Amino acid sequence: MASGLPYFDPDYENLSSRINPPRVSVDNTSCKNYTLIQVDSVNKPGILLEVVQILSDLDLSISKAYISSDGGWFMDVFHVTDEHGNKITDPKTINDLEQALEPKCRKANVSKTWSGQRVEVHSMGDHTVVELIGRDRPGLLSEVSAILSNLHINVVAAEVWTHNQRVASVVYVNNNTTCRAVDDPIQLSTMKEQLKNILGGCEDDKKVSHTDFSEGSTHIDRRLHQMLFADRDYEGVCFTSGNDHLHSFQPNITIDHCEEKGYAVVSVRCKDRSKLMFDIVCTLTYMKYVVFHASISSDSPYASQEYYIRHVDGCTLNTDGEKERVIKCLEAAIRRRVSEGLRLELCAKDRVGLLSEVTRVLRENGLIVARAGVTTVGEQAMNVFYIRDSSGNPVNMKTIEELRKEIGHRMMLNVKMDPASEKAPEANKWAAKSSFSLGGLMGKFLS
Repeated sequence: MASGLPYFDPDYENLSSRINPPRVSVDNTSCKNYTLIQVDSVNKPGILLEVVQILSDLDLSISKAYISSDGGWFMDVFHVTDEHGNKITDPKTINDLEQALEPKCRKANVSKTWSGQRVEVHSMGDHTVVELIGRDRPGLLSEVSAILSNLHINVVAAEVWTHNQRVASVVYVNNNTTCRAVDDPIQLSTMKEQLKNILGGCEDDKKVSHTDFSEGSTHIDRRLHQMLFADRDYEGVCFTSGNDHLHSFQPNITIDHCEEKGYAVVSVRCKDRSKLMFDIVCTLTYMKYVVFHASISSDSPYASQEYYIRHVDGCTLNTDGEKERVIKCLEAAIRRRVSEGLRLELCAKDRVGLLSEVTRVLRENGLIVARAGVTTVGEQAMNVFYIRDSSGNPVNMKTIEELRKEIGHRMMLNVKMDPASEKAPEANKWAAKSSFSLGGLMGKFLS
């Protein structure tokens, strides 16, 4: 132990939590339309993000919330519904919620510097986690998928976000032969080198970030926010290709001061959507701001959220530069998850090269992937793509028919128009006619 430094018992941090564990109340009687979830707990750094993350992971929609954590105690109340707008009555979901909110020991994070074009690979259980960040361009996802397929590496799960001409992705892969993490040093080295080459395909991409963050296993959405925040995707002009739908999601963010309590008051008003509170709280946390009080309400289709914050060093936002940075970062966090145009859902038997095949077909038909999610359930792969054409216009339905002809005989294909989009009424009509749920797709495969 270094001389002159006081001894700190590593168990002390969790002592208060053991003596006063969180109390979770799920109330379906006090409110007609919502389930009330109340959490009372000893206050600790990051607890609000942990709670909101749990609600987000269970696909619960937060219509109202009241947060108070000024002092040693954390108290909050959430008015929630499920993804269909119903109260939470399923006993298993309620039990999962209560179990998830129990105290857990958090592992220390290992931090390192992140650069603007980088590939990170590390193992987690039976999977290898590949993290990529760089400049977005048409066909990039197809090229990444082709490299993995050629190396006989299977994509088990993936999430891809694009924003402001940047792309971030977290990909879970395994060895196609062993179905375990990729541990061959030569194969790993080849994969990293080839992925670096395609990410560095733009000679004028000089963007570099020097923000430190965790390299260990973490929540995938939190990781994507971390990566894009560290990449400074909030800087510069946000490219929307003239998409009025994205402009409609432009949030109105203001910052004032509560002189009496010494808080900065961040007010956000924008179109409501799934996981909105999570994205805002996640960003404030990574910017090292502490939320002491918050009030959340949704008056469909808009949401109003107000946060009383201070920096971890106790300071408030005293300069115009600090305020402008917070506003830009929150705007970026909100827009990263905004869906563009058509939602394309595909379900097929999982195999090496499936993602490569699908993204190649999308690229050959002049379609750009704005956001993507890949998951595997048993032997079945579920892929969701938010697509637009290369000029930013609505996707021509003739193009979708060509996609259906080309790949529809090998996998189940479903098309949905983003309900918030007011463009392409013909597309809306066509999509509504042909639309069915992704759950239905999986049900047919798993039955």
